[in-house]
Amino acid sequence: MISERRRTWSPVIEPRDRVTAKPRNRTPELIVIGCSLGGMHALQVILSGLTRDFCIPIVVAQHRHKRSNEGLPAYFRRQTDLKVVDAQDKEWIRNGHVFLAPADYHLLIERNGSRGELSLSVDELVRHSRPSIDVLFESAADAYGDRLIGVVLTGANDDGARGAARIKARGGIVIAQDPVTAEAPAMPRAAIAAAQVDRILRLEEIAPFLIEVCQLTLSHS
Repeated sequence: MISERRRTWSPVIEPRDRVTAKPRNRTPELIVIGCSLGGMHALQVILSGLTRDFCIPIVVAQHRHKRSNEGLPAYFRRQTDLKVVDAQDKEWIRNGHVFLAPADYHLLIERNGSRGELSLSVDELVRHSRPSIDVLFESAADAYGDRLIGVVLTGANDDGARGAARIKARGGIVIAQDPVTAEAPAMPRAAIAAAQVDRILRLEEIAPFLIEVCQLTLSHS
């Protein structure tokens, strides 16, 4: 259930000449992923490539029908050793988990001391979407700064582009799926145009890259 304490989200649009990456000096603590049309297959490829000991929690905003149900996380649980669940309001972010934005809710990231916390919102649709990738990415960028990785996958609109720019502005890493490998290339193309992304990777290259980052994180912990 959603608690009575509600965070009102509003977009902050930064001029392009101010959206520049800060020097990176911390290891990642969170990965956020955004996708839309074609996202089921893209997420299946990525999650099936991650092992049970993958060390960085993942939060996903996928455009999904508002009447979709628990069947989606159950489907992905069959593709990965990680625990895939629909996010709950005020739930702690935990390693070994993949949190999906529930149907018809925005999913935000908050920071409570040293711990990350999930927050659900029924605020108005953003760019015709709820959940919105921009809402997830921008709130995560503000909460995690340079400890964040954002991944923009296939999709038919530009949701996530503004969020990718915010992640870069806060010093995080942004990965875009190579539009050539995307069922719908508009979303990764928009992110590439909006932000100086760190990697443009073919779909099958994204999981190995995340595993490498996880291993580097463990070696510095």
